[in-house]
Amino acid sequence: MDSYIDIRLLPDPEFAQNQLMNALFAKLHRALAQQRTYDIGVSFPRMQAKPHTLGDRLRLHGTAQALQALMTLDWLSGMRDHTSVADLQAVPARTQYRVVRRVQNKSNPERLRRRLAKRHGLTEEQARERIPDTMKSRLLDLPFVTLRSQSTGQNFRLFVEQGELLEQPHSGAFSAYGLSNAATVPWF
Repeated sequence: MDSYIDIRLLPDPEFAQNQLMNALFAKLHRALAQQRTYDIGVSFPRMQAKPHTLGDRLRLHGTAQALQALMTLDWLSGMRDHTSVADLQAVPARTQYRVVRRVQNKSNPERLRRRLAKRHGLTEEQARERIPDTMKSRLLDLPFVTLRSQSTGQNFRLFVEQGELLEQPHSGAFSAYGLSNAATVPWF
């Protein structure tokens, strides 16, 4: 990862910043999934824990070649009036690194019941007996984007966690969301 591109959301009186980030991130995800690109990572340089926000900046990380190939696609159509896209830049020489990963809430009782029923051939009632509604759902205390599932059509929250700062990079693949549980992105 020797290069990056910053995409800044512009203030808009009609759309909240989180709505624009949701739309931008959804477009990026579709482009990465369509191209089957797993060598581009993302970070959110202006992410805040309190209040929960990913901020107004999406940073794309990768090789110059991978980022140029992505930017030749028309994936930003419909967002050009809402964004300012910086030129491709080299990562600064002195930088730290961090993992930017997706965190999933694994304690939603309804989702756990559906999964249990599907995996073990149980009826909805049997699954409800094994996993009652009284099971507390653990709410994640992280910033997120709201996306629409292409397969189910349902909205879901994709929670993002930026890990601890590291002195050395770790290589690995990124998901079609530009996130990874092991690979780092430069942090500066």
